[in-house]
Amino acid sequence: MAAPPSKLAVLTSFLIALILLPPLSSGQEVEDEKEFSYDVGSENGPEKWGRIHEEWAACGVGKLQSPIDLKNERVQVVDGLGDLWRTYRPAPAVLKNRGHDIMLKWEGEAGGLWINGTEYKLKQLHWHSSSEHTVDQRRYQLELHMVHESADKKLAVVGILYKLGRPDLFLAQLGNYIKKLTDVDEAAEEKVGLVDPWNVKWGSRKYYRYMGSLTTPPCTEGVLWTIINKVRTVSKEQVKLLREAVHDEFEDNARPTQPTNGRDVFMYRPKIHLH
Repeated sequence: MAAPPSKLAVLTSFLIALILLPPLSSGQEVEDEKEFSYDVGSENGPEKWGRIHEEWAACGVGKLQSPIDLKNERVQVVDGLGDLWRTYRPAPAVLKNRGHDIMLKWEGEAGGLWINGTEYKLKQLHWHSSSEHTVDQRRYQLELHMVHESADKKLAVVGILYKLGRPDLFLAQLGNYIKKLTDVDEAAEEKVGLVDPWNVKWGSRKYYRYMGSLTTPPCTEGVLWTIINKVRTVSKEQVKLLREAVHDEFEDNARPTQPTNGRDVFMYRPKIHLH
């Protein structure tokens, strides 16, 4: 009987697959939310997204869909992925109500993230409530997605999970701008001046890593996901503010978790150096 592949061999094959991934032809999330909803069982709910448009087919038939449940018994702990190297810097940004979510988009160079020798530049961030990814089937109150893009149009998204507790300081800085955008036309924008991505606190060097997709149509696959291990806190009022800002039918804008289909899910845990 053949021995199972080592963690190093599995990790190596994962990194090779990452390098060979084709660029995303329709990489960005759809901006017009009128044609889809998060209402399970409705005619345009999550289980029907793949049938609404031909270019959304991956939502229904894709094998690498996101979000997923980060089940501990399935996660392979490794130290070979390496620390996340960020080169963030303050840049002008605008806050936009896209109807199905609130998005902060940088209009200048906000730096980026280096993964396996490739630079992914930070483009935007947005929030989902409740969280999209779950940990051992536990769903949290909020999830932040920081969307990065490489020169060859590959996407890398960093996800941060939040439970109820102390207010999140980054959201607190944007609170008054979000109030101005509450339930307005989805094209409405608010310039918020310079925004420093470093103000989005991660709080841990540990993270989950897997290959997935966008979580809204067109559900494009080939997205490199990094979910920070530390669960941060957000206040009940802040969650309510984000929910009230979007259009009524999108107050809960979390896609249900998708099958893993045998995908590798890693957790990076830095080595502890004893002196």
